[in-house]
Amino acid sequence: MSEYTKTHRIDRVSKKVAKARIDAKSPVKEKSIPCRESLKNHVDKYSEVGVILRGSRYKMELTQKEVADALGVSQHHISEMENGKRTIGKEMAKRLAEFFQTDYRRFL
Repeated sequence: MSEYTKTHRIDRVSKKVAKARIDAKSPVKEKSIPCRESLKNHVDKYSEVGVILRGSRYKMELTQKEVADALGVSQHHISEMENGKRTIGKEMAKRLAEFFQTDYRRFL
């Protein structure tokens, strides 16, 4: 590789990095929207609690099977809760909250 090619490639990468830094520093002009509004399509299809459960699981990058094993229930049970086919009782909400380190009322 010639010296010109090496420096040219470095210059292109440096310009991209500099542009990314400028873009990251520029203030965001978008308005924030409430969580419920942004999840409206999902809440209509699934239950609100199911969307919260799925979001908590995705945030921790866990599978349904991993959550089920930690809680001592079947993977099918977690799937039904996420899809709104099974309600989450107070005891299960407390177990989920302890696992995800949050307040249990979030899952009720």
